Amino acid sequence: MEIWMQSVLAALALPEYGLSTVFVVSLVSATLLPMGSEPVVFGLVKLNPELFWPAIVVATAGNTIGGAISWWMGHGAHKVSDKVRHKETTGNEARALRWLHALGPKACLLSWLPGVGDPLCAVAGWLRLPFWPCVAYMAVGKFARYLVMTGGLLWVFPQHWGI
Repeated sequence: MEIWMQSVLAALALPEYGLSTVFVVSLVSATLLPMGSEPVVFGLVKLNPELFWPAIVVATAGNTIGGAISWWMGHGAHKVSDKVRHKETTGNEARALRWLHALGPKACLLSWLPGVGDPLCAVAGWLRLPFWPCVAYMAVGKFARYLVMTGGLLWVFPQHWGI
């Protein structure tokens, strides 16, 4: 089992690329593509414990930039929708949009949530919430997620497995 775990961690961390891999995977995983960056961050940190803080910061930066791209995608989609669609949103969708609009940029603190967080960034753009405050809240939420997830995984799997 130890050899298997070692090879999985080495594959996930892509040590020959290191922090640049963490950045790219974190950025791509923050878009609407179904992908998780936590295993890559954990793998890199497990193989290179001295890279804990740099990996957290780089993953946060990549994931926040990806969230900002999603915000712009939502903003652009709203512009296109305004030109094509001429009806009001009703029902549960309207209620959810009103709730998010009332929360404002603070809603982007929830951008760290799996499955909901990435679309939330796009919805913030759709609602034309202020860009920079949204990005700041995204960064705080995403930093907290990487810190808790990576720290928690290191606590749960403290063995070095001969790596």
